[in-house]
Amino acid sequence: MAGERRETGKKAEAEAVRFLRKQGYQILACNYKNRAGEIDIIAKDGDTIVFVEVKSKKSSAYLHPKYSVTYQKQRKISMVALAYLKATRQSARGARFDVVTLIWGTRPPTIEWIKSAFELAYP
Repeated sequence: MAGERRETGKKAEAEAVRFLRKQGYQILACNYKNRAGEIDIIAKDGDTIVFVEVKSKKSSAYLHPKYSVTYQKQRKISMVALAYLKATRQSARGARFDVVTLIWGTRPPTIEWIKSAFELAYP
């Protein structure tokens, strides 16, 4: 079961990368990890660094995948993002948080892109 979920997650992230490239984004990193956690995709939109969380589900029968980006998840992503900006000496650069969701009930999957999905969530 965990292996299947991992495969679905990798497939969703690859699909999200293709989608974002079509939107003109430059992909800087995928599955970026540091001590605070992981960010699925880090991209560049013009001069803005965009931290992207990817969520997917097999169907939209229950809760839409965007609702799984809870405040706790937003805090974790925010901490990883701040550490990334500091480590890459880009703290002064503009940044935002997007969410890309995929629902696999159709081919191609239904993709929803939520720009500026949340603000920096850091104490």
